[in-house]
Amino acid sequence: MHRRRRTALLLTAALAVAAPLLTACGNEAHPGAAAVVGGQRITIAQLDNRVDEVREAQRAAVPDDAQYEQAIARTGSLTRDTLHSMVLDQVLERAAQDAGVTVTDREVQQLRTELQDQAGGADALEAAWLQQYGIPPQRLDDNLRLQVTAQKLAEQLGTDTSRPEFWQALSAAGKKLDIDLNPRYGTWDPEKSSRVDATTPWVRDVTNAGAPQTA
Repeated sequence: MHRRRRTALLLTAALAVAAPLLTACGNEAHPGAAAVVGGQRITIAQLDNRVDEVREAQRAAVPDDAQYEQAIARTGSLTRDTLHSMVLDQVLERAAQDAGVTVTDREVQQLRTELQDQAGGADALEAAWLQQYGIPPQRLDDNLRLQVTAQKLAEQLGTDTSRPEFWQALSAAGKKLDIDLNPRYGTWDPEKSSRVDATTPWVRDVTNAGAPQTA
């Protein structure tokens, strides 16, 4: 596997790095908005639709009622985590744009093929991404595009995704976007690049994420 494919990519609350600043905004300022990013609203309806996609995929994957309830229990903060990811996705895209980074469909397909080989096929990869990261099958390619974008951005900056230089670029992009987060979905810790009440995987470890889990 190419060297950049082996890079461990994970956003957690434990990372003490620079981050895009999200400030709380009330519903009075942005009625119906879960967040405002670059002057564009992420509506509560859009957020709910994304959450519904995950729940529907979980229901299809585990038709047994008891297993489905367990899946829901493991992802109890899904709404807030999903909004977190939706905002950070846009921050990454802006940082990549500022750095002149582009990603082709071929690069995304190459990563998907590599991960499918590791996981044992397309179905196994989709199941792993849903179970581990809450990404439904119809969003997998979009998420993989973000993984490639993050890796290429880090390379463009002469660093990797675990280094402060990478997160400083995201911080600069976030400030340009002037992001507001609806406080009902949590508060933002700019020092740790995460909500203060959760740890949210965003950019994935693509080395082992596609492999089936064993007991």
